[in-house]
Amino acid sequence: MKIKITVLTLVMSLCAWAAMTQDRPPQGPPPRGPQPRDDAQRYSIEQAVSDQAQLHTIAFDGLAFLTGDFGLDTFLPPGKVSDYFGFQYMRDIDAKEGGHNTSFLTQIAFNMLAVLSDDQKAQLQALAVQQENDIRQFAEKRLPLIKAFRRNLEGDIPAGSKGLDKNAVVKCSADLYELDGLLAFQRAKVMGSIIRSLNTEQKAALSKLKFGDSRTWPDLPEQLDKRSMSHEVNVAMMTYASEMFSWYAGSLEADTYFCPERHGMYFGGFGMKTAPAMGKQNYSISTSLTGDSGEAFLATLTDAQCKLITDLVDLQRQDLAEIVRIRRAIATELRLFPKGEYTDKDKVLSLSRRYGELDGEMSYLYAKAFADVGKTLTAQQKEKLARMRTSNPSGPKGPFLYSTPINMPRIENTDFLFGVQSQSRQTALPAGKTFVLRSPAEDHCRVVTGQS
Repeated sequence: MKIKITVLTLVMSLCAWAAMTQDRPPQGPPPRGPQPRDDAQRYSIEQAVSDQAQLHTIAFDGLAFLTGDFGLDTFLPPGKVSDYFGFQYMRDIDAKEGGHNTSFLTQIAFNMLAVLSDDQKAQLQALAVQQENDIRQFAEKRLPLIKAFRRNLEGDIPAGSKGLDKNAVVKCSADLYELDGLLAFQRAKVMGSIIRSLNTEQKAALSKLKFGDSRTWPDLPEQLDKRSMSHEVNVAMMTYASEMFSWYAGSLEADTYFCPERHGMYFGGFGMKTAPAMGKQNYSISTSLTGDSGEAFLATLTDAQCKLITDLVDLQRQDLAEIVRIRRAIATELRLFPKGEYTDKDKVLSLSRRYGELDGEMSYLYAKAFADVGKTLTAQQKEKLARMRTSNPSGPKGPFLYSTPINMPRIENTDFLFGVQSQSRQTALPAGKTFVLRSPAEDHCRVVTGQS
């Protein structure tokens, strides 16, 4: 028992150290573009995959999952899709420490749009219209996995199954990430073309906007006519504009970087951390919540329960290392577009599919560990964990299409994610409703949405 207590104490110290270091941006304005890591630069890909950062992030997801619900699990910031353009790094290293304020993306997007010509903005709008359905499809294709993971937690296991089927989970995730790769390829193609077309005056204007220092970004008014486009197209254009600046002003290392929360995004972490900020202007999301809550979650568990969580750091280590290599390879390929060089679409899609397999393996491990912990929680532990969840009773509860609340979708049979095949049922599709159809011969992650 003394040895176990010592191990748990070390884990707690590890989490405490991560809480103090991982979520706190560096002080002072950085030079233009990402720089090599030094003692003052706490954000890097090495830090993101470190045991400390990963442990408290996984623990935070566990807390969110065990105290949340399906609706909160669906929340996903739009910027987490096809994120190979350096925006997350620019957000994390902001000298003003405003990267996690709700105005951050809006401010740089308006500045970028103000520099672009009408023709260049029209190209972004055409891209947004082209991608609108696939962007929605990406969010909908997540729903079967989210539903299955929650079924597994609740013990809703179909007859003839022993639990989640790893191969089915991995394939579903691979299908999802292949779509993510296609979206990234299309974005890079259009944004790269626009970057190549920037004139001297536009480049001079962009040089005044510093990467990683939002203090150099003027406050500008709305740059788009929202009346001329759907909400989804407007959100996409704002995303493109913000990412085009970070891509133009950043570097390959910034493109490769990701925050520790980037993977296994099915367990409600963003629903707990980011959803409360929706609809609020100039609202700063807590940068200490992940570390503090993750540490408190682990401290509430028994030694055996805690080990289920801490073991995940080792179990995912190889997958995470391969993900870094894949992200760098994809980012390298996409950066050929601004140079006007040939970019291999098949390579990007193949790498993206492998990325999805790895993320699927990690998500499978998380889902099993969280469920195993959940099954053994005492009433006292459940009550204590529930008190850790900070929530606003009037806040959005979901489900969400990214960050937009929607009506509860109807998700058809997810038994295939438990290794059980079932005959799909033909059902009328009411307008605006979402269904996931299943049959052994179909792509199990295909989503069909009712038409009006």
